[in-house]
Amino acid sequence: MADRLNGYRILILEAREEAQFSRLLAEQGAEVVQCPMFAIVDAPDPAPVEAWIRRAIERPFDDLVLMTGEGMRRLMKLARARALDQAFVAALARSRKFIRGPKPGKALREVGLEPQQTTEKPTTEGVIEMLAKFDLKGHRVGLQLYPDKDHSALIGVIAAQGVDVDTVLPYTHDAKAVDANIVTAIAEMAEGRIDAIALTNLGQLRRLFEAAKLHGSERRLREGLERTLIASVGPAVSAELAALGLRTDISPAEEAYFMRPLISAMATTLAEKRPKAVAR
Repeated sequence: MADRLNGYRILILEAREEAQFSRLLAEQGAEVVQCPMFAIVDAPDPAPVEAWIRRAIERPFDDLVLMTGEGMRRLMKLARARALDQAFVAALARSRKFIRGPKPGKALREVGLEPQQTTEKPTTEGVIEMLAKFDLKGHRVGLQLYPDKDHSALIGVIAAQGVDVDTVLPYTHDAKAVDANIVTAIAEMAEGRIDAIALTNLGQLRRLFEAAKLHGSERRLREGLERTLIASVGPAVSAELAALGLRTDISPAEEAYFMRPLISAMATTLAEKRPKAVAR
């Protein structure tokens, strides 16, 4: 069913898998307007990350919690640079692996590993609920974190079980370089030149409002979002939208929190709610 999005302009904010998302949308005929929210870069100081990898090798964790696929890939990147990758993978194979949603699972499979437990909800709260089902007392738990998030609640819940928690933050975000692109995207929405905006993680939404506030464009952003259909990949993003007083117009079927189901839902909703876009 190609060309279902022919004539529509879709704004995407994804950075990590932007190329793939853009390609999938273009295959359906969409004109894709790309605006990364931030650049993902390695941790500025690799020493703590390397030390964490070495601890995992020397004494494998009983349990490993991966919050993002990007985090796993950054850990492997540094392990390879230090010629530790084979030993690191062998050590992780000995750990019970918990993952937050499908992306960390994909990253594990790239190095021949499989997760043992996956969250029902791909959120931090989902991870807390998942871990609460297991007796972790006395375990050593490796916890991969991600930037721009307060993880104190998650760490506290794990530690309260009598667990030795060893955290690592293998990457960070460089947001300054993309502010001009964000302001331009806000103007595009406010002027009615975007049919739908696709949100695939919480960081995008928070970054959007952060940049708008910094540049005095928050009111214009809200005006643009009123004119633009908002597509959310899943419940975490939709909850954040609601907290900001915004609606979710488009979302994939329950538990299908991936790009392809989101694109399918966008095609269906756009066809129902808006006529084919005309040249702007």
